[in-house]
Amino acid sequence: MSSETRAIDRPSPFPENEAALVALARAVRETGYGFTTVTPATHARVVARPGNAEARSLRDVFGWSRPFRPGLLPDGLVRLMEAAGALARDGDLLRATIRLSSLDDEVFAHSAYPPSAADAVFFGPDTMRFVSAVVAHLEGRAHPVRRAADLGCGSGAAGIAVAKRRPGAETVLVDINPAALRAARVNARLAGTEGVVTRRSDMLRDVEGDFDLIVSNPPFMIDASERAYRHGGGPLGAGLSLAVVEAAAERLAPRGSLVLFTGAAIVEGEDPFREAAGAACARAGLDWSYREFDPDEYGEELDDPAYGQVERIALVVLTATRP
Repeated sequence: MSSETRAIDRPSPFPENEAALVALARAVRETGYGFTTVTPATHARVVARPGNAEARSLRDVFGWSRPFRPGLLPDGLVRLMEAAGALARDGDLLRATIRLSSLDDEVFAHSAYPPSAADAVFFGPDTMRFVSAVVAHLEGRAHPVRRAADLGCGSGAAGIAVAKRRPGAETVLVDINPAALRAARVNARLAGTEGVVTRRSDMLRDVEGDFDLIVSNPPFMIDASERAYRHGGGPLGAGLSLAVVEAAAERLAPRGSLVLFTGAAIVEGEDPFREAAGAACARAGLDWSYREFDPDEYGEELDDPAYGQVERIALVVLTATRP
């Protein structure tokens, strides 16, 4: 390793130099870079294959989070990584501390693999599913969106998708995690979206006003490490998802809608989250619909004793509208 390479030993979950991160991501995007982020379980299997220990390409560095030898990347790109605080030492090798993923004709920055830090910023297949559900709602929506919120925004992908399709709206990206808000700001600048603002808030407590559209993909797993992007709390991980429904019930404008993409633990053929969320919508006078987006995901989680009574985990979309 060159003594002139300024790599850091203990990287932040998401670096703080936002302007430099934007410049880095733009430089990578201009190479024609593209990468589809997979689940951590798939990622672990792929990188464990023989010959995959070190990076051989730009996708290996910024997609698969593989360590690389000095000289693999152009000097100008390494300097951008240094300036952004996105370069770390890995023994005699170097490693990117962020990942870049492709979605909706954009590139999104988020935390490198493995996303083990408590405040890691996660972007994965559920992000892509969530965005597709939000876009489908917008395509079928008859009423205007003047103000929207992406609640628990993470990388900001869904809120940015809204802002791209409703450029006249104010879109508020809300998260309690400062690292997520940094990532969301970087990604909004990368996408060139207007009217996007970020707010640090627990649910909507520190955000004022009502919304025509609230979208959310909250954590819904039972996670013993309680990582911010993963742990849902409450009964079978449904605590945050139910809190989103309650928050939206208080803050939706007339004809405003909530699009909630989450997971539901199915027990003896019953869906306790659907029952609780439906009751919350009924109390608030909201019209609502509910569908299983995918009936069986995260089967490996069922080995956890916390899921001892669960027969499957379904990915679901709840849409609730104030009449």
